[in-house]
Amino acid sequence: MKTYRLIIGLLVAGLLPVGVMDGRAADAGLPHDQPTSNPALTVELIQPQRRELPLVLQANGSVAAWQEAIISAEVGGLRLAEIHAQVGDQVRKGQVLAVLDRERVEVDVAQSRASLAEAEANLQESRVNAERVRQVIEEGALSAQQVGQYLTQEKTAEARRQLAKAQLDQQLLRLSHTQVVALDDGVISSRNAVLGAVANEGQELFRLVRQNRLEWRAEVTADELPRLKPGQTARVEVPDIGQIKGSIRMVGPTLDPQSRSALVYVDLPNATAAGFKPGMFAHGEFQHGSQTALTVPQSALSLREGFSYVFRLAGPPDKGLGRVTQVKVAVGRSAGDRVEILGGITAADRLVASGAAFLSDGDTVRVVK
Repeated sequence: MKTYRLIIGLLVAGLLPVGVMDGRAADAGLPHDQPTSNPALTVELIQPQRRELPLVLQANGSVAAWQEAIISAEVGGLRLAEIHAQVGDQVRKGQVLAVLDRERVEVDVAQSRASLAEAEANLQESRVNAERVRQVIEEGALSAQQVGQYLTQEKTAEARRQLAKAQLDQQLLRLSHTQVVALDDGVISSRNAVLGAVANEGQELFRLVRQNRLEWRAEVTADELPRLKPGQTARVEVPDIGQIKGSIRMVGPTLDPQSRSALVYVDLPNATAAGFKPGMFAHGEFQHGSQTALTVPQSALSLREGFSYVFRLAGPPDKGLGRVTQVKVAVGRSAGDRVEILGGITAADRLVASGAAFLSDGDTVRVVK
């Protein structure tokens, strides 16, 4: 202890060099500060490359039925006796969905048959009488007025028979319409039919998504519209559901006067099997050609405070060591792991290929070939 007090006293008096104290302190096992340096991060360098990137137009819209068929009651005043379809059922064209009470119509059919039989009997009698009159016209046995009456009766009986036939056909048609059938293949999307209710003529009973076919109705602006043509491919995604490919069926001929946007109709094959349903919100992309762009790998970018950065080698490496500077860049399109650079660097710059998240502006790095 006396030795250390002496050393401290000499230091205070300025008579003992600091190095002597450091050496003695080290010899005594005492802690002391040592110079430190940050180890250099080993990096690989790349240069931006020009690549062909697809031109993509992004849009939002809704999934909708390609066409919906409204299936209505074609005869009124009849009670719904049977219902054979529910919402979500897959149906075929001509399949019976509901049945209306037939008893009243069957009675009307029977009456019409009887009226037709009576009209045909009257016509037969009128034809016989008219034929007899034609045979005696030249003999002058009947006056011209009587002859005209018999011939008119024949024509009248023929007209009544045609009327009775038409009435029977009408009742038979009503009888056939007591069966409500699907107008096309598809899935039932809505049902208003209620068992026991009396349906009115033209009342909607079911709604059918024709052929179970869906489409995406994308909203695009007026300046984007000329870039889209029928047949172009589109990639459509519904969050938490999935992604499918489609093609443009039709570009809307008009724009909405309020939003100044137009609808683009995109066919979505097998959308139902993928889990898509009418009314879902979807985001999509249209591809319309390609363009050369300056690109870097995604791994070369570092996102900080909402901006994208790369690290550029400031000069030639010295003994494998170099200094990097942080450069803010503007990014554009992306394809795979390549990202378009719109500004901030040139094709001649040498950039850190990966690990940018661990670097800071001005750091020293060890460059590997």
